[in-house]
Amino acid sequence: MSESPVTKPARRNLLALLPLILFLGLAAIFLTQLMSGRDTQTLPSALIGEPVPVTNLPPIAVLTVPGIAPEDFKGKVTVLNVFASWCAPCRDEHPVLMELAKDTRFQLIAINYKDKPDNAAAFLTELGNPYTKIGADQNGRAGIDWGVYGVPETYVIGPDGVIRHKHVGPLDAESAKALLEEAAKAAAQ
Repeated sequence: MSESPVTKPARRNLLALLPLILFLGLAAIFLTQLMSGRDTQTLPSALIGEPVPVTNLPPIAVLTVPGIAPEDFKGKVTVLNVFASWCAPCRDEHPVLMELAKDTRFQLIAINYKDKPDNAAAFLTELGNPYTKIGADQNGRAGIDWGVYGVPETYVIGPDGVIRHKHVGPLDAESAKALLEEAAKAAAQ
């Protein structure tokens, strides 16, 4: 049985409208996401509320600062910063870290991510070293264990060794204040 001449144009008109319908549907989804009020800077981390990954990292060869061992995350609030000398935002956030290092309520330690030891040492010599311990993660394995998206990233770990907070991107004065609040909460728990 053949189609009537009336149904062919109707079907063609519907097919012609299909891209418009799809576009409007996608636009509605994007608009809903934009208007949701959700913080688009926050990246979810499966590690929040979990114990820190077992992290054994050697020191940076040319520095006298010790590396990182699993017991370093127990007994005191820890702020862990992941940085690299080749990272421009790490250079921008460094003055904020130098200020944070003055706060005795927590220890500030670091993972030097996929960096050459000489470059990391030159970076810290030029800008100052705010860290009490620095682990060299030259192959990036520890970064994978920690769920690092990219450098810089900063974590707050409670005295029980549980990750309480993660900040992705460079710290500025405002985000450092929020980080200190998270560190104070971790110390109180």
